[in-house]
Amino acid sequence: MSRRVLVVDDEPNIRTTLARSLDLEGFDVSTAEDATAALAAVTEHKPDLVLLDLRLPDHDGLWVIEQLNQLPGPPAVVMMSGHGTVEAALKAVRLGALDFLEKPISGDRLAVTVANALKLSDLDRTVGAMTRQVEQRRGMVGRSPALDRVLEAIRCAAPTRARVLITGESGVGKELVARAIHESSRRSDAPFIKLNCAAIPETLVESELFGHERGAFTGADRRRIGRFERADGGTIFLDEIGEMPLSVQARLLRVLQEGELERVGGTSTIEVNVRVICATNRDLMDEVKEGRFREDLYYRLAVLPIEVPPLRARRNDIPELAVHFLRQSCEANELEPKEWSTEAIAQLAKHDFPGNIRELAGLVDRLAILTPGPIIRAEDVRFALPGAAKLSGAEIPTEGPLFALLEQLERRIIEDRIGRFGGNMTQAAEDLGLERSHLYKKVKKLGIRR
Repeated sequence: MSRRVLVVDDEPNIRTTLARSLDLEGFDVSTAEDATAALAAVTEHKPDLVLLDLRLPDHDGLWVIEQLNQLPGPPAVVMMSGHGTVEAALKAVRLGALDFLEKPISGDRLAVTVANALKLSDLDRTVGAMTRQVEQRRGMVGRSPALDRVLEAIRCAAPTRARVLITGESGVGKELVARAIHESSRRSDAPFIKLNCAAIPETLVESELFGHERGAFTGADRRRIGRFERADGGTIFLDEIGEMPLSVQARLLRVLQEGELERVGGTSTIEVNVRVICATNRDLMDEVKEGRFREDLYYRLAVLPIEVPPLRARRNDIPELAVHFLRQSCEANELEPKEWSTEAIAQLAKHDFPGNIRELAGLVDRLAILTPGPIIRAEDVRFALPGAAKLSGAEIPTEGPLFALLEQLERRIIEDRIGRFGGNMTQAAEDLGLERSHLYKKVKKLGIRR
């Protein structure tokens, strides 16, 4: 299928000449004589590229670009003028034009410019689509100004080598931000290694980060490669950096300053090329004042600070997030697709979600599994929110891993529904919104006796 080009110029001879040249190059060409006709032609023909004259009878070409920029998926633009000025060219580029041609335009120059502009436009669209896929895959879903600021910070940080300090409450998605930075960076093909500083005993943090040699301490029966070495060429994500012991902070500072380390018990120096991204839910400057965190290390880590807002500060994103997580949950749990009622979404949006994104994702998982029909209603949401603690007269279990809790609840619901229909699997499956074969698989998997 040939690419579509719109030629906009008030001089008929120029329109005809340019259209003929582009037609010979295999393009599908349409023309317009002024700004108003150009916008109408864009709506009708949906061109891939607009070859746009700077001076037009009704509006100038810069005005046309501004109007095109308000459209979803606007076409690429190449400006042209017989009265070209540096100022006009710069303004056109700032508005989004990919090139600027001065008249008279040779056929060869025209063909090369249009081809290159289309390639660049295609590349921009591909990169944009990939970025949106990363955002969707990582749960970076929503359109609130608060999230836009985070996404813009990620776009600015990703192509650089600068260290990033991500702050925010527990559950807001700080690791998602770190992964998005890595996956959008030039290091995306290299390792992304993470360490939760709060999850490792203080005596082992140093060994986990920098590795150790055989015999370095009791139990070190072999050499261990640390996470910095494993992340060489890529990114290391240090979560809960505020929990790192002061003794290890000093060694980390040296690695950041010199780009080299020594394994615990070792004597040789090892060079590492690692980008460091850290996260914390603490105020590190307060930790510095209290003497629990090194001030010099703080300034080394907080080159690019990114604050991730709590979910209550981006409440408008809750509906989109709920749809995103529900689709994920149904796929992961092999459930038939489900939808939210308008009232259920409104009920969700009223909740403050002190556990932030993590709490919302868990709640959606629970609703996806517990709701029998294809529609999740407001009462289902109220029942699943904290404080609702009854299911068929029995308390909802709250102790143990989430997977095990969800499995217990799923087993209880299926047993209840099969019993309600006297063992009739067809009716039970229909009431649960499942295919009968799928219900049989669930029964077998969960070890339910009919």
